[in-house]
Amino acid sequence: MRNESCIVQTSLGSLQGVLRNGVVQFRNVPYAGAPEGEFRFSPTRPVSAWTGIRDASIHGFIAPQPPSPLRQAIGEASEPSQGEDCLSLTISTPAADQQKRTVVVWLHGGHYMTGSGSLDWYDGAELSKEGDIVTVGVNYRLGAFGFLHYPGISDGKMGISDILAALNWVQDHIAQFGGDPDQVTIMGQSAGAHAIMCLLAMQEARGLFRRAILQSAPAGLAPLSEAKALENASRFLDILGINQRDPQEIITQLNTLPPARIIQATGKLAQEISRFGQLNLPFMPVFNSFSTADNFIDLAAKGAGDAGIDFIVGTNREEANILLGNLKDLDPALVKERFVTLNGKEEAIEQYRWRRPGSTTVDLVSDLITDYIFLLPSIRLAEASHKAGSHTWVYQFDWAPFGSPFKACHGLELPFIFGNIEAYKDVPILQGADPGVVADLTAAIQSAWIGFIRTGNPAVSISWPSYERNQRQTMRYASVIGALGDVAEINHRFHMR
Repeated sequence: MRNESCIVQTSLGSLQGVLRNGVVQFRNVPYAGAPEGEFRFSPTRPVSAWTGIRDASIHGFIAPQPPSPLRQAIGEASEPSQGEDCLSLTISTPAADQQKRTVVVWLHGGHYMTGSGSLDWYDGAELSKEGDIVTVGVNYRLGAFGFLHYPGISDGKMGISDILAALNWVQDHIAQFGGDPDQVTIMGQSAGAHAIMCLLAMQEARGLFRRAILQSAPAGLAPLSEAKALENASRFLDILGINQRDPQEIITQLNTLPPARIIQATGKLAQEISRFGQLNLPFMPVFNSFSTADNFIDLAAKGAGDAGIDFIVGTNREEANILLGNLKDLDPALVKERFVTLNGKEEAIEQYRWRRPGSTTVDLVSDLITDYIFLLPSIRLAEASHKAGSHTWVYQFDWAPFGSPFKACHGLELPFIFGNIEAYKDVPILQGADPGVVADLTAAIQSAWIGFIRTGNPAVSISWPSYERNQRQTMRYASVIGALGDVAEINHRFHMR
């Protein structure tokens, strides 16, 4: 493997990246000031210029975070060290020239608690090489550092502020890396896709991207209201032993406590608010104006329509299989409560059972959560966006390795999009996968994603009509790939509501 250095001049200073296998990569590129000390919970600050040549050949810190709760299914990532000076980008480009390539900005998932844009899983080199595009991975603040809401301390939007700063940095500097700031697509999975929905609803994000790709967005999970976020924050401070009657002590303690203490307290809060069959996150973006799922979807769709943003949105067939962990014996009363709360009908469990022969109760709860947190809200987003004037393409990822207990679960599509299957070789959800099938499925998915990023149309190799309410055309990635209109199963799920 040939590695050569490459120096790029920006208005902030010079960066020295490295050429690996035909792709130039710049790592640990700062896009904002370090959120440390008194700035730990502040809105994102501009990055300072530097003198000399900054080494951008190795990764910097990732945001402070606990181990992933999904590691039993996705394994342990090869992670860089954690640290609060983490607001950086990883940029992959075929060449740092004046070609004005299309750009894709990647927002990672992880419950707003874990993950990083600089993990090997999300290395954009292969995607950049295959598509002749510039790929940008974003590190943003997570957990309490990114989303604590407490009057006088923080507004609960710091992580979103970071992402906006990264997008503005791309507008100002990506041309020096061979990218076109007028041709930016933002792509995210899970919490990253949820963050994109927030951006679509925000006036501050207008003009920062032209297209969007939302993979497994938990669109049925609205941002927190200020009241709910403050309730979580108050309990969080109690766990930390901070006196809330003394504003100065709150500020001093929160700005000086070791990150490990904050993460530990967050874990305890997460355990306290955990409920069977629910996604209750202790910290996530705080927006009073769209703190219900319906408002969230409607405002994201309206924002997309007003800004002329087209997008791809889709889910995996068994999203929640990975989220339920190793549950086996379930309390029937809890299962009944979940079906009644989400579906409104106690007898719906039998309808779910008919649809999945040989199913266990865990399978049925997984299907229920998949439907009401991921699938049906994403379909409603597609329909609302179409009505608002956006072109939307909908997919469902149905493929899984034969016999996999995880099935087509949350996150399984990622290696096919990035094309870096080697980084996933030890990931449990991919064990037993046929290499030939993986290669062909990767080619099909990458072709569609790259086509959309470059031209706004994913129908490159396989016909994929945009979504319309009366047709419900949905691309299904399975053992046979193709777009199906008026998908019977999706209609069935809508009618079961």
